[in-house]
Amino acid sequence: MMTTSHPCHTWVGNAIRLIEADFKRSADTHLIKLDLPSFTDIDIYLKDESTHPTGSLKHRLARSLFLYGLCNGWIDEHTTIIESSSGSTAISEAYFARLLGLRFIAVVPKNTACKKIEQIRFYGGEAHFVERSDQIYAESRRLAKELNGHYMDQFTYAERATDWRSNNNIANRIFDQMQYERFPIPRWIVMSPGTGGTSATIGRYIRYRCQPTQLMVADAEHSVFHDYYLTGDSALTTDKSSRIEGIGRPRVEPSFIPGVIDRMTTVPDTHSIATIHWLESQLGRKAGASTGTNLYGVLMLANEMRANGEKGSIVTLLCDSGERYLDTYYNPDWVREHIGDLDQATHDLQTVLG
Repeated sequence: MMTTSHPCHTWVGNAIRLIEADFKRSADTHLIKLDLPSFTDIDIYLKDESTHPTGSLKHRLARSLFLYGLCNGWIDEHTTIIESSSGSTAISEAYFARLLGLRFIAVVPKNTACKKIEQIRFYGGEAHFVERSDQIYAESRRLAKELNGHYMDQFTYAERATDWRSNNNIANRIFDQMQYERFPIPRWIVMSPGTGGTSATIGRYIRYRCQPTQLMVADAEHSVFHDYYLTGDSALTTDKSSRIEGIGRPRVEPSFIPGVIDRMTTVPDTHSIATIHWLESQLGRKAGASTGTNLYGVLMLANEMRANGEKGSIVTLLCDSGERYLDTYYNPDWVREHIGDLDQATHDLQTVLG
């Protein structure tokens, strides 16, 4: 009679144990309150995802994607892991691949921040470059076939790899951390879309828990997400690449779920960059550009609420550290050449702040 090893005693079972042990060693990320005197009846919070071991929100996603692949039987001890990424997801997946002793290859656009490439390599990963962001998908599939590897495909699986009903996803943690605040139930949560997985998790959780909170998604320029939200046309594409690393896509990604979103806006890239420079003066440290997109959306809402005499709280995410972008978003020459003059955006920001 043929017998098989118990799943918990196999390589896969041990891999799952290693990931769960890593999770148990991790603390929750802080919820930072911004004290802005001009918004006396509106409290603004940043959930600081930059404090994860790999420095960004994508640490949560990478953990979920590895567990999803392991439990689906897609990953074993011989599997080469391939991912298409603008950097942060690749950094986090390289971390978990090293934890499990697996080869990892990130397919990234050639203009990805140098610091991100260094971090991918620090964790033992390899960087495979393509010219444009819309080429990462086909090249990742080609490599996976050639190497008999597994293409993680964050853009397809982000919304389903994370359990949006669980008691430990990012939405649940936000509501739990807010419970003793002046306005404990957020009026709004604001998120920018990369894969769309985080906004899907937050939006679903809000509905599942019957919360009155609304979800606003703030898109970047050169991204099709906002137009898709307005038109419902899933065939939309653009041949331009988002200049805000980590968010904005040239095509509609499978993990982007418009039905859980209450409102969308597009934040000009100049305003995203101006906002992170202003935020540095408030926090004493740098944040990545997607945080600027999130926060400018928050400030727009806060300005509207103030004008309407509304009270309440707004929560968004500090997605990653600005130390990854010293040669780009914090380099004035690079900003002038690739983003443009920030004077008007800085003026608009001050107007919104009041």
